[in-house]
Amino acid sequence: MKKWWQKSLMIAVAVLTLGVISPNHLIWETLLDEKALSNSQSSTGNDKQYSFDWIDPSELYYDTHPSILDTVHKAAEEQAYLKFGTKIGPVIQDEFETAILPNIQRAIDLHFAGMDTETLRKLAISEKPSGDYSEKIFHIYDTETSKDAIRFHVRTEKKPLEGFFFNFHYHVAEDNFQKHIALGDIYWSKNTPPKWLS
Repeated sequence: MKKWWQKSLMIAVAVLTLGVISPNHLIWETLLDEKALSNSQSSTGNDKQYSFDWIDPSELYYDTHPSILDTVHKAAEEQAYLKFGTKIGPVIQDEFETAILPNIQRAIDLHFAGMDTETLRKLAISEKPSGDYSEKIFHIYDTETSKDAIRFHVRTEKKPLEGFFFNFHYHVAEDNFQKHIALGDIYWSKNTPPKWLS
């Protein structure tokens, strides 16, 4: 009888939530744990009655508030598109979204995921990418000390016989921003690209 209840509950939740809550077996095993059933069970002869305390799964398993890192990811994407401007942005947008942006987000996660929430709340993203042919896309810095923690840049490079590429990379404070950590390249063309922010 327990299996029947478990399957019925799983189907009912899946239908009611339109599949938002997946039938993760850990959830259902917790809800329908043998010990919980035996504690809440009152039996008189062969007549068994079960009572369940309904727990809203969204309270236990989902965090609907955006995390600090998600907010940083969105701000990073906005600053990148601001830097590209209307001439470069539409041309490289698809490749940027598939090849470079995930690497930027991984780099942010790699360097900040281990920090506590209080430290993360002190971080901010610079809001003015540099124009002309300067490299700065954005910097993430500590608002209390105004010191950069990580710098994301893009450099225009001309490779002989190939043309112009945009080289995306970042620098970290740990090595005093000396090392270029590659995020990827996007090919432009053999023609000189326009200035940033144009």
